Amino acid sequence: MKKETSPKAITMNILNGLSVGIIVALVPGALFNALVKLISPVAPWLNVVTQMTGIAQTMLPVLAAVCVGMMAKFSPIQTGSLALAAIVGAGNVHVTKAGMTIAGTGDVINTAVTIAVGYLLILLLGQRLKAYTILLIPSIVLIVGGGIGLLTFGPVTEVTKYIGQLVEQLTNLQPILMGVLMGMAFALLIVSPISTVGIATAISLSGIASGAANLGIVAAGFALAIYGWHANSVGTSIAHFLGSPKMQMANLLAKPKLFLPVCLNAGILGGLGALFQVKGTPMSAGFGFSGLVGPLAALEGYGTANAGNIILIVLLFLVAPIALGYASNIVFTKVLHYQTPEDYALNYE
Repeated sequence: MKKETSPKAITMNILNGLSVGIIVALVPGALFNALVKLISPVAPWLNVVTQMTGIAQTMLPVLAAVCVGMMAKFSPIQTGSLALAAIVGAGNVHVTKAGMTIAGTGDVINTAVTIAVGYLLILLLGQRLKAYTILLIPSIVLIVGGGIGLLTFGPVTEVTKYIGQLVEQLTNLQPILMGVLMGMAFALLIVSPISTVGIATAISLSGIASGAANLGIVAAGFALAIYGWHANSVGTSIAHFLGSPKMQMANLLAKPKLFLPVCLNAGILGGLGALFQVKGTPMSAGFGFSGLVGPLAALEGYGTANAGNIILIVLLFLVAPIALGYASNIVFTKVLHYQTPEDYALNYE
């Protein structure tokens, strides 16, 4: 298969592959860890599930590199070599006197930097090594790509840590305003080629900022489902919030004016989330309603699953986004004639 070597194709392969790898590594934990924690007092044997999801999370750099390799149509040798460099550059493997330990997902941004370096090395070497490919490609990509990843790890982690701390400080100073902004920002990201999970994980987005970001995605999912309800099948409409609003990316990028009603809904719900102290984790921030990841993380953030907290979660993650979606649909579709259901039509036949 012919490889795309344009800068745009390379960038999109890295972003899309990284996004898929992050989702594959983090979804099991996002779906099951909160549930297991709730029922582990009566079923302690389920704790093995969290051990399994923990192992999956440590494999994020490898999975991301493999997905990038598949997107780029690399050979198995090239893809495996890219994975070797990624695990070195990610920084989640630590060398101690007792040996090596692995913990966490590593730095996602530095993983992306390492993968990008390895990707370019593979393109540069191409078929030049001929019969020696299997001997030299793994070593060159590992040592050069992984080595550069080790060199960039310190500066990159400092920058990402600073961004995370800045978001946290701004959230503490102006929680409602930041809630509105985070909700709008992640609503925009979820209908763009950029991975919301990747961004949230990269800057370690947590607490109220994470909860607001998550609610922004929830608002976008329900609003887009409602806007296009008469132009799409029931299954396609439901997939906007049970799956991902990203399925509307082509429609919104083709008509940028459609971002406005989505952002308004997301800003309102993000602000409400901050007002009611909805919290989340770096892993939950980018998922929205999908798999109930956002609601479960928010419930865990409240500490106890009492009736009051459950009702609040239902109101914020289900009732409010549906109400906002219907209200804004009336305003923008029927009153202002700003949009039509056909603007959101999707055809998968």
